[in-house]
Amino acid sequence: MGNSLKATLAFVPSNKCQKYLLEDLEEMPVDKMVDLSGRQMRRLPVHICSFRELVKLYLSDNNLNHLPPELEQLQNLQILALDFNNFKALPLVVCTLKQLCILYLGNNKLCSLPLELRLLQNLKTLWIESNCLQYLPEVVCELSLLKTLHAGSNALRSLPRQLQGLQELRTIWLSGNLLSEFPPVLLDMPFLEVIDVDRNSIRFFPSLAHLPGLKLVIYDHNPCRNAPKVAKGVRRVGRWSEETPEPRKRSGAVIDITLDEKPLLPPAAKAEPD
Repeated sequence: MGNSLKATLAFVPSNKCQKYLLEDLEEMPVDKMVDLSGRQMRRLPVHICSFRELVKLYLSDNNLNHLPPELEQLQNLQILALDFNNFKALPLVVCTLKQLCILYLGNNKLCSLPLELRLLQNLKTLWIESNCLQYLPEVVCELSLLKTLHAGSNALRSLPRQLQGLQELRTIWLSGNLLSEFPPVLLDMPFLEVIDVDRNSIRFFPSLAHLPGLKLVIYDHNPCRNAPKVAKGVRRVGRWSEETPEPRKRSGAVIDITLDEKPLLPPAAKAEPD
């Protein structure tokens, strides 16, 4: 009954109804975090924007498709989770939050990203998985501190050459796209540590042995006839090529990942800024 009631009240703009949705959240939380995930909300209560010292705001799993301009007041915000909503475009007010380190935009209906995203020069982690992207927006290549990019489950067929300019990038997730070849630009990014191209349409893998930073490559569920060659100590997850078979007991197995820095957890377990 609680969820149904909240879903109904989400349509009602009265102060009493909004107070119910906020569960009497009247003052700035001591931990500087507000989690309003899964509240069936169709709009963000403007009252939240008065918490100007807020550092973390989780709005996942709602019915949001816009944000109030008052959000610009949250200039200390470092983590913003907008995943599992109904955004067809990223609200430009998000691009005014210049202290953002982590931005979750997965599982929306985004077909592009605004040029204003380049203003988020402190962004280190960007999740844009499970949207409607047919290409990786070039503005992503202007996020100079970006360390982790999750662009899986879109409709990407290639990556822009400008991506190699992201010299802080360490982890890139591209599973579940429409890549027919291994993205050439990744061959010129020696600083990459994790490359995930699982569930694409790649038929041939070039050698990755020249990438000194590489620790893990995931290439399973591709129609390939060869496994990518890697340097000693690099872990591979995927089926092995007929030309250089691996022991059968490990074929297709999921290998435990032990890295100095493990890949970020899915949005359900939100990451903290470095």
